Amino acid sequence: MSPRSIAILGSTGSIGVSTLDLLEKSGAEVRIEALAAGRNVARLAEQALRWRPSMTVVADESCHAELRERLAGSGLETAAGEAAVVAAAESAGWVMAAIVGAAGLRPTLAAARKGVTIALANKESLVCAGPALLAASKVAGGVVVPVDSEHSAIFQVLQPDCAHRVKRLILTASGGPFRTWSKAQMQAATPEQAVAHPNWSMGAKISVDSATMMNKGLEMIEASYLFATPEPKVDVIVHPQSVIHSLVEYQDGSTLAQLGPPDMRAPIACALAWPDRLPWPAPGLDLAQVATLTFEAPDPDRFPALRIARTALRMGGGAPAALNAANEVGVAAFLDRRIGFLDIADTVERTLERMDRDGDLAPSQNDPIDAAFVVDGRARQVASQLLQSLTLVN
Repeated sequence: MSPRSIAILGSTGSIGVSTLDLLEKSGAEVRIEALAAGRNVARLAEQALRWRPSMTVVADESCHAELRERLAGSGLETAAGEAAVVAAAESAGWVMAAIVGAAGLRPTLAAARKGVTIALANKESLVCAGPALLAASKVAGGVVVPVDSEHSAIFQVLQPDCAHRVKRLILTASGGPFRTWSKAQMQAATPEQAVAHPNWSMGAKISVDSATMMNKGLEMIEASYLFATPEPKVDVIVHPQSVIHSLVEYQDGSTLAQLGPPDMRAPIACALAWPDRLPWPAPGLDLAQVATLTFEAPDPDRFPALRIARTALRMGGGAPAALNAANEVGVAAFLDRRIGFLDIADTVERTLERMDRDGDLAPSQNDPIDAAFVVDGRARQVASQLLQSLTLVN
């Protein structure tokens, strides 16, 4: 059997690094067709020299000269820009889609239209244009395998023949670093505190999303689309130990759960080997050492992002895409110390309210991907205007 051809979009981020580490440790027979990153040229060049892909791509064109310089004499081909990232997405039979944010939508859709296996770690692609993306993959004969630990868990325990007997999908949330903080403490929180996740090692943006619990809001939308489950049947429970990654409750009273250590290499391994299982030296789960598993309902007052995301899912149309875009603007402003932590969710909610009032969120008759980008751009504009009215954070 010939080696599996692989492209990793977002190779220098936490998911991309974990994917390459898994390939190293498992000794899987693969051929790296493409590595693509945003602007971390130093790490991208290191990866390229180790894995020798057919194509090494940096999305930021201003970084291309540095990438060429670092790979000079290696014989490796380089490219830059959005079109090159899309080409990377179309180059392999298995694509890790791990570009953070709406920037991952076009390349992920390109992979879907090729009919390949997409290991989906870019939740924003589904949030912005989930039905269109999944339909494109199905028409082309491809498959989308979720990599988010929560959706991977559901994917593993949701019995296809019993899908119509599902009572609830239950996403677990760690609660993030501010699970026990008061609102006053949270408003004064610093970016350093927000990205210090107690269980997972993740990038800055997704770590802040975990702290606001917007990540769980986005995941509710993602789960609804991925598993064709209406909004009222998607729930969230806070589980601080991050051992149970999600649950499926059936109408007969049975609830099935997937458990494992908080290690993203496990869901990546599932996506890589599906429908088989990948043998690799995976860290085991010692339940005696874990000892206690606890659960609590999320606090809607301190974490309004869940309510806002649920509202966007019910609204449909362009609301999920607007939610995602406004959140990206708010998180960036917080990381730049321009707004306070609680201002992130407030900005998202006010953006949705204004766009709904202006008629910007109504379903469009245009191409769904083009429509998603129109809404995305408008939401960023509105969110940025709203942020200007906030007091700057020193």
